[in-house]
Amino acid sequence: MFEGHDPYLVALSVMIATLGGYTGFGLAARIRGTPGVSARLLLAGAAVFLAVGIWTMHFVGVLAAPLPSDAVYLVLPTIISFLICALVVGISLFFVSIGEPTLPRVASSAVLLGLGVASMHYVGIHGLAGHFAIEHDPTMVLLSVLIAIITAYGGLRAFLARQDGLRLIASAIAFGFAVSGMHYTAMYGMHFVPLSADAPHHAMGGLAASPQILSIVVSVLCFVIAAGFLLSLVPEPRRQTPATATAADAPVAPSEPAASSPAAVIAPRLMPAPLGGIGQPPRAMPAPRLPIEGANGTHFIDAADVRSVSADAHYTRVHDGTRERMCPWSISEAEAQLDPGLFVRVHRSHIVAIPHVTFVRKEGDGAIIELDGPSPHRVPVSRAKIAEVKARLGLARRHA
Repeated sequence: MFEGHDPYLVALSVMIATLGGYTGFGLAARIRGTPGVSARLLLAGAAVFLAVGIWTMHFVGVLAAPLPSDAVYLVLPTIISFLICALVVGISLFFVSIGEPTLPRVASSAVLLGLGVASMHYVGIHGLAGHFAIEHDPTMVLLSVLIAIITAYGGLRAFLARQDGLRLIASAIAFGFAVSGMHYTAMYGMHFVPLSADAPHHAMGGLAASPQILSIVVSVLCFVIAAGFLLSLVPEPRRQTPATATAADAPVAPSEPAASSPAAVIAPRLMPAPLGGIGQPPRAMPAPRLPIEGANGTHFIDAADVRSVSADAHYTRVHDGTRERMCPWSISEAEAQLDPGLFVRVHRSHIVAIPHVTFVRKEGDGAIIELDGPSPHRVPVSRAKIAEVKARLGLARRHA
């Protein structure tokens, strides 16, 4: 069955799955720390784009296959296949987007996602109707399901790491190969068996659509996926942060900022230049509070309550020992504002509060540290920062 596929449509199907994965995972990456209705909308959007990517890839792959000339597509099973896909993908993303991404949580989500992709495939395939029967090789069915689960796990792991844009690309590629690998492995083990002349047509009782109609539907969905992918590449407008605001922008009294002014809360306090430093710019003291984006506007969190700061594209996520929340500062801006006596950048994407470290362990070339709080969490330490972290924790003397 696998011979005779149109190579251009095969390549297009893999590309569609990858673009759908990139757009869906990009939306899902914003769920953590996003409150209430916004988080649910992001989850729904991510599930829809991933499901559309899977479903569209599947039917582009079917159009690429050498089907019997009288084959048509039953509408009801085709719609059910998409609904199965959207439901399973949404549940899987929900599992990995809340709470700590533990191994059992990610593994169960990967199993669910893999089984969902396989179910969508076989329901959609048996929506084909005509004067033929469809047979499957049980070994290839099992292999296709295993491929879907294993590659889905790899894609979710890459997505959860999300240290930078390369991880998102890696998760999208893994997702594309997960869906495509499962589909074409299953197609390799599938065979059309012509029926005898006096045998009735297979399941022709329902509403059916021709391959031409399906091609139009798939083309529209391809456009939707491409549009979503292009929109996901548009950078979000960056908000003005305390680091970029100038002293002239904040209304201040001659000696201290006015307590009633919002700018006095956000802008860093300025110390006069030291003696002998005439002409040097004033030095900013570490900010006592960090801005946090909430459902109703911007809130502030005391630096003493911050456990860690993690990079998230142009912004950061601040963990207070209970949960992560979005901060409009970049990782570099946060490092410049926080007290270097209490905070240290242990990784290019992570800053931690040394007084809150409760556990450290070497892992690979780097290390892992755990921070206290009602919901303790762990942060990676790069190899170049291990010596400094040990020195700050009193485990080793800092070398010059």
